[in-house]
Amino acid sequence: MTEQRRDPLAELSGVSVEHRAPGGSVFNRARVHALTAADLTVAPGETLGVVGESGCGKSTLVKVLVGLQPPTRGTVRLAGEDIWSLSTSRRRRHVGGLVGMVFQDPATSLNRRLSVEQIIADPLDVQGRRSPRDRRDRVTELMDLVGLPASAREALPPQMSGGQRQRVAIARALALEPALLVADEPTSALDVSVRAQILNLLLDLRTRLGLAMVFVSHDLQTVRRVSDRIVTMYLGRVVEELPADRIRYGRHPYTQALFSAAPGLLNPMRPIPLTGPVPSAVRPPSGCPFRTRCWRSTDVCATEMPPYATDADGRFRCFHPITDPSDLPRAGADSVQELT
Repeated sequence: MTEQRRDPLAELSGVSVEHRAPGGSVFNRARVHALTAADLTVAPGETLGVVGESGCGKSTLVKVLVGLQPPTRGTVRLAGEDIWSLSTSRRRRHVGGLVGMVFQDPATSLNRRLSVEQIIADPLDVQGRRSPRDRRDRVTELMDLVGLPASAREALPPQMSGGQRQRVAIARALALEPALLVADEPTSALDVSVRAQILNLLLDLRTRLGLAMVFVSHDLQTVRRVSDRIVTMYLGRVVEELPADRIRYGRHPYTQALFSAAPGLLNPMRPIPLTGPVPSAVRPPSGCPFRTRCWRSTDVCATEMPPYATDADGRFRCFHPITDPSDLPRAGADSVQELT
């Protein structure tokens, strides 16, 4: 029997975000191109990983997706609704009922003056869900779900460890039973000893609750572990999308450079050095934005942004994709297995 195609839970179509450059004025029209023509989908129950170096647009993409940043152009749909065509109140109800958000640093994302119970119950209060007694029961249920002891109920965030605070943040994100959990670098601000615990908790919750997830990180090995598909971003653009288990066979040179820099004990690669100037988001290069650092760049790369090309694994935007180990720089070619 052929599996029926499921409608996307979340969908971005041609989404761009531009900001006035720092120090700009009405006389200085320089703009920061934070996100440019981004297209992606998230299916129900799927985990989409988003990777790229700092400043590539990952956090901007997340803010647009959860209704915190209006796009300059393009549409953002959640469960079929164009959220930026809704009124502010309807958008808050719609997004709040569908999406839970886990931020990078629990020390700053939690109100340090509220107790754990108040923090977890806050989404229920804001959305007017459940009676006061049911809210208390829901807090108990959520604390148990994320592994917080009952004794932490009246604790304040400064009295807790970083791992415990992030468990509180996850419980708060799940309070309204969302279909999609968005995690923006959820382990990067934690001690190494507790990162694996929080990551395992997220994986367990995904399975138990049937959640879709968008997992954002600069750590490609972590994203590879938790994701079904991975999107690679560079200078505000999506440059490649492929299954997580095929990331080492990425066609875009930037995906290969990212993967080569990720430490791994199995089949490690020598890092691929990137030379040339790092482009500015205020004045991005013409054509492919990666061309100023790409060892395969030619004149055609400066003429236009490559259109999406597809293969058996996914899609990529490159005029000169990686198809063979000989396409890699000499520093990394010796230790790369076949790409076919």
